[in-house]
Amino acid sequence: MTREEKKVILASSLGTVFEWYDFYLYGSLAVIIGAKFFSMYDETTRNVFALLAFAAGFLVRPFGALVFGRLGDLVGRKYTFLVTIVIMGASTFLVGVLPTSDQIGIAAAVILIVLRCLQGLALGGEYGGAATYVAEHAPHGRRGFYTSFIQITATAGLFLSLLVILGVRSYLGEEAFLDWGWRVPFLLSIFLLAISIYIRMQMQESPAFQKMKDEGKVSKAPLGEAFGQWKNAKVALLALLGLVMGQAVVWYTGQFYALFFLGSVLKVDGFTTNMLIAWSLVLGSGGFVLFGWLSDKIGRKPIILGGMLLAAVTYFPLFSLMSKEANPALHQAHSTIEVRVNADTTGCSFQFNPTGTVRFTQPCDVTKAALARASVNYRVNNTPGNPAVTVQIGNQPLVNAVDNPNFARELQATLTAVGYPLAANPTVVRMSGPFDIFREQPAVLIGILTLLVIYVTMVYGPIAAALVEMFPTRIRYTSMSLPYHIGNGWFGGLMPATAFAMIAQTGDVYYGLWYPIVIAVACFVIGLLFVRESKDNDVNATEVR
Repeated sequence: MTREEKKVILASSLGTVFEWYDFYLYGSLAVIIGAKFFSMYDETTRNVFALLAFAAGFLVRPFGALVFGRLGDLVGRKYTFLVTIVIMGASTFLVGVLPTSDQIGIAAAVILIVLRCLQGLALGGEYGGAATYVAEHAPHGRRGFYTSFIQITATAGLFLSLLVILGVRSYLGEEAFLDWGWRVPFLLSIFLLAISIYIRMQMQESPAFQKMKDEGKVSKAPLGEAFGQWKNAKVALLALLGLVMGQAVVWYTGQFYALFFLGSVLKVDGFTTNMLIAWSLVLGSGGFVLFGWLSDKIGRKPIILGGMLLAAVTYFPLFSLMSKEANPALHQAHSTIEVRVNADTTGCSFQFNPTGTVRFTQPCDVTKAALARASVNYRVNNTPGNPAVTVQIGNQPLVNAVDNPNFARELQATLTAVGYPLAANPTVVRMSGPFDIFREQPAVLIGILTLLVIYVTMVYGPIAAALVEMFPTRIRYTSMSLPYHIGNGWFGGLMPATAFAMIAQTGDVYYGLWYPIVIAVACFVIGLLFVRESKDNDVNATEVR
């Protein structure tokens, strides 16, 4: 690797780490942000608005892909993703200085949502630019290895955001952090922005784009050419359905759903959960480079599709083992205690609520949501025409859910009486420090989580090279960015809400895993049958093969 090539990878990767750092800061501080910028509402409502603003960043990512992808194919890669990093950095810094709703009223919330949307738009343009820029600099036969460094950036950005927040929180103390210290991680981003801009300003345009520009072959209408011509649109559709869709759900399962499952389902405390995930990322992240390098030898498809298949086959046993190790008492309760909801199922909803704005108020819905939040396995017994909703827990008396103000307390007391553990149960795994990894429980859990991260690295390590190689130079930025951000922003981003709805619907804490499994299997089949291997494609080609 030459000095210039190292500089290309550093410039692209560092900037993309910074963009992900900015993007994840908001999610990590969503509760505090809700209190500061939506204080005119009650706690529940302001948390909903804070999560809506967070979701907006995901929802606009595909639109950012279109806007900046078109710009990248018209004027060049370098200047476009220079623009995206300025937008991202400025938006993040401004959150750090934005007056709260106590100071300027509803305007604070409006400005915050606008800034969050700008972050999502910028991120939608950043990834495609960075991946394209690096791949077009890489020598033939090394594109998987070179672009694999881009793939580490999302994980590194998440890790950096958590590290900065924990550091500032520990240094200032909880009271000062909640008062004003939460702004510090946002303000610190200005230094990362300055470094990233300086490095990127030193870079030259990618050789593939420069060659095409010199020959006068630059597309005059990238969007129309990419998605208005079936020969090109078909490739983008296959990229989404045969590669990215499955990659997205495996990535979100390994890094985000595992976090949710440990904390919300298995009741592991936040510090331990973060430490377990952090160790798995440290141990497993080298797989991004390993599988990127290996894809140069044996191809992108075998590794990406292999990761999807392995994940689909092993998710149920791995998450079951995770449950057994992390919270043995809860795992035992799932196996031995029968819980039944007696209700007319016509009054039960499928509680899919990705924005958090829907309120499910029917007794059946309230009951099922309460049991799901308590991590209880249950089944529903349909009682047509009967307005009563009751819960039978083991051999205990029925718990009435209709017009019962004490329902939540009675439900919890009955669950505890039959053996369902409280969150503070001593069998739940706990770590007292970051290096408390040599006891059996943490060691086994870190092993499981590291395996999940390895699946992530298999599907994600080679994906940038595969997407770059699938599309011709003249429309590459536009074409690859859209399927990537639809797959990761929508298919992946909707996973937590979908999984919870599936758990509440069925009463099975593992049922949400069917979401990534079904999508991964469908993607495996489509990719196997219809997606062509791309590692030997010419990245200088101006027309699709």
